[in-house]
Amino acid sequence: MIRVGGLAMTVDVDSFQQRLRQGIPDAIPDPPHENQGIDRAPQREPRLSPEESQLALANALRYFKAAWHERLAPEFAAELHAEGHIYMRRFRPHYPMHARPISDYPAQTPQAAAIMLMIQNNLDPVVAQFPYELITYGGNGGVFQNWAQYLLTMKYLSEMTDEQTLVLYSGHPLGLFPSSPEAPRLVITNGMVIPNYSSSEQFEKLHALGVTQYGQMTAGSFMYIGPQGIVHGTTITLLGAARQYLGQGDDGLRGRVFVSSGLGGMSGAQAKAAVIAGAIGIIAEINPAPLHKRHAQGWLMEVEEDLDQLLGRIERARRDKRPVSIGYLGNVVDLWERLAEEGFEVDLGSDQTSLHNPYHGGYYPVGFSLDASRRMIKQDPAGFREAVHASLRRQVAAINLLADRGMSFWDYGNAFLIQSRRAGADVGDGAGGFRYPSYVEDIMGPVCFDYGFGPFRWVCTSGDPSELALTDEIAAGVLEQHAADAPDEIRQQVRDNLRWIRQAGENQLVVGSEARILYADREGRQAIAIAFNRAIREGRIRSPIVLGRDHHDVSGTDSPWRETANIRDGSRFTADMAVHNFVGDAFRGATWVSLHNGGGVGWGEVINGGFGLVLDGSERAERDARSMLCWDVANGLARRAWARNSGALFAIRRAMEAEPRMQITVPAEASRDLVRRALEAAEGTNDSRG
Repeated sequence: MIRVGGLAMTVDVDSFQQRLRQGIPDAIPDPPHENQGIDRAPQREPRLSPEESQLALANALRYFKAAWHERLAPEFAAELHAEGHIYMRRFRPHYPMHARPISDYPAQTPQAAAIMLMIQNNLDPVVAQFPYELITYGGNGGVFQNWAQYLLTMKYLSEMTDEQTLVLYSGHPLGLFPSSPEAPRLVITNGMVIPNYSSSEQFEKLHALGVTQYGQMTAGSFMYIGPQGIVHGTTITLLGAARQYLGQGDDGLRGRVFVSSGLGGMSGAQAKAAVIAGAIGIIAEINPAPLHKRHAQGWLMEVEEDLDQLLGRIERARRDKRPVSIGYLGNVVDLWERLAEEGFEVDLGSDQTSLHNPYHGGYYPVGFSLDASRRMIKQDPAGFREAVHASLRRQVAAINLLADRGMSFWDYGNAFLIQSRRAGADVGDGAGGFRYPSYVEDIMGPVCFDYGFGPFRWVCTSGDPSELALTDEIAAGVLEQHAADAPDEIRQQVRDNLRWIRQAGENQLVVGSEARILYADREGRQAIAIAFNRAIREGRIRSPIVLGRDHHDVSGTDSPWRETANIRDGSRFTADMAVHNFVGDAFRGATWVSLHNGGGVGWGEVINGGFGLVLDGSERAERDARSMLCWDVANGLARRAWARNSGALFAIRRAMEAEPRMQITVPAEASRDLVRRALEAAEGTNDSRG
């Protein structure tokens, strides 16, 4: 069965499999039908020289036999001129794009079939932000650079044996190479450019040339599971904010107002998370397409376009102390300024516009319509840049007024504070050099990452909701035991996740594949994975399960303004941890691994990596899960412990007790007074010599 417009219909599986095996078709295909309801990516303006434009076109044509070039060259040249990139739209498949049961995929190994399933889920129109441009989330988080890369990758996966590994360079399938059954089946890199050329301007040029892409985090690693992937982390952040900023317990957000922006890819989780946490969530979104998409999916409860009506609705919800999510269709700056002018009480605030991509559709300035902004990006990029800066200055000014009256605001790792500072906004000199903290500094880092808790996720490749429900039960059983045995330092984290997984089904979190996420530590991830694998072996679960995680995790990402923001030994600008995680996962049993430049806070601002691990019920899968998941968490714990983070010191000592083969270098704590006196004495000695 397949979905078309929400309807189920019969499909010829043999025909579908043949198309996947074919790769580039034998004849130039007719252009596929374009659904006018599908949102489109903004046009880009890479400013290529005539010579560079010629190179971009030649690079695109090399995917096709020379006999086709005369016909394809004008078409691709028009795409480059109009859109700033060659997507090869004619080659987008005619079949519906969505995750199918793993048995529908033509593959020599279940690992390859699982990867094919994950790729199609990332490009599913109900999941992806701009599916026709192969962008999953974040405005520019690409799965592939063009449709030829997709077609060739699926062909290679259909042919791959367990003695081959497929290599992808920024979406480009370099080819199948001999390896071994123990090696990863797929190795991905995205955006790995020489550091001196890792600027946003260079990215636009390299992307237009077709030689690199912005894989975000889980887009280019095929591990995106829809907004559910971030809703749990956002829920944890809101509960943590209630405890830390408001001094409240689990029900502390009843009647409390949380204001933010963005309902697109990852940001689309905010509305659902606010309601799960018990808050009144007000989320601004200027683009009607994602707003109405989230409303139709049930992730957003109400929509309002009038600010007077919106403020009245908030007051009623506050009075009733009833959780609700309201999407404001308009510019978030207008919302913030109105709240500030009215002296409106806001308890918590953040922002999830895609400010890692501020000048190409990640942020739309106040005073311009969506269409006018998109035209300006193409026709007047310098003017658009200044409009963005002016808008950010106004937005920060309004936020500052509300913060002075008691609102707690945090940067949600989307480069809001970085870009605001670059725009000349008054973001002050608080933690990390800013007036406001990153959510990792105050909440996610010390409460979760330092203890090894991070976004562990899985996908049931059968596509059967009943199997997902069974995995929920299995995971809940594991967490119940862990909650009973947990030390005081992590008991609350385990209980939060136990409550989450018990409520997961009723919260209707699935968008796309039958997937789930929860936050678990090293011990929890290993135990859940082993329990899943044994359920497959026993026949209670019929098909393999794909394990993965967001790159936004304990060990997977080096990002000084987000994931590693609470590492204060001077090493937060280094990237050894993420690179070692990628390498270590590869030789400990991962089915696929990925390493990316960019993600969340922007190109050149972060290095991040991830994995996929297919559980098939075998003894080897259990061994690999035990080994790889231990490393995948312990690597980050060791680094955070070496930075002298107290939670990580506790967690790594506990890990060493559980695993005698693990020996970690643990720091000695230097007396601050001793350090100060020694430096003062050295300065005095130098002065006397002078």
